[in-house]
Amino acid sequence: MEGLIRKITIGDNPKDAMAYVVGNNVGADYLIDSILFEEELLRSHNISRYNIYVKEKRNGGYKLWKTVEGVPTVIEYDLDF
Repeated sequence: MEGLIRKITIGDNPKDAMAYVVGNNVGADYLIDSILFEEELLRSHNISRYNIYVKEKRNGGYKLWKTVEGVPTVIEYDLDF
């Protein structure tokens, strides 16, 4: 992985695609905590997969929320300016 992923945009046309951004709310109780790329899966099976994890606002528990695999994806990395 080249760096921390800040945003993932999923779909053929970025203008009409779904976007997930670290820090955005998911419903009232969760927020997107991290987006992780499964490097080992790419090396072993040539499959690109991204896992989106959420964090519960009240108690801080983490959960795997979504998995993105096999669709056109645009990745935006977190840059420190």
